[in-house]
Amino acid sequence: MKLKEMKKITFLLLLIIAGFSCTRAQNIPPVIAPYKILTTNDVYVTPADLPKNTPVMLIYFAPDCPHCQKLIRDLKPSMNKLKNIQVVMITFTDIRMVKTFENDYGLKPYKNFTLGTEGYTYKVQRYYQLKHTPYIAIYDHSGKLVEAFDKEPSVDDILGAVKKA
Repeated sequence: MKLKEMKKITFLLLLIIAGFSCTRAQNIPPVIAPYKILTTNDVYVTPADLPKNTPVMLIYFAPDCPHCQKLIRDLKPSMNKLKNIQVVMITFTDIRMVKTFENDYGLKPYKNFTLGTEGYTYKVQRYYQLKHTPYIAIYDHSGKLVEAFDKEPSVDDILGAVKKA
């Protein structure tokens, strides 16, 4: 094969790869899901209830998911580094399971953590097109997406994204 033909093929492959990368990036919604959740305090909240000009980390989780449980165990030593971000943990399971999770993992003292259930509406699941838990989306102080993780990230990756927010 001639060098000119090889360059054309390489260029074409790079265009295809770049196209797939852009398509994937466009599938992630740039703003937070329009959720309505019942919290462990037995009140309903929506994004309108979030503190203004504060970064947000949305975690979609399942209380019985081993990866979600590990994520929280791994985050616990770094909770001080998360004090300036509002963390909203959303699930589809019964509120009793959410309350048990909150108690088991000692999340109640962290006032920047809100845990709740969207029930069986699956609105948040559909919004992010979720296939796995945990799913994490981090938004900056103006509500724009900084980074999203559709598989369990490392704590360092999370903290790096939080710093950008």
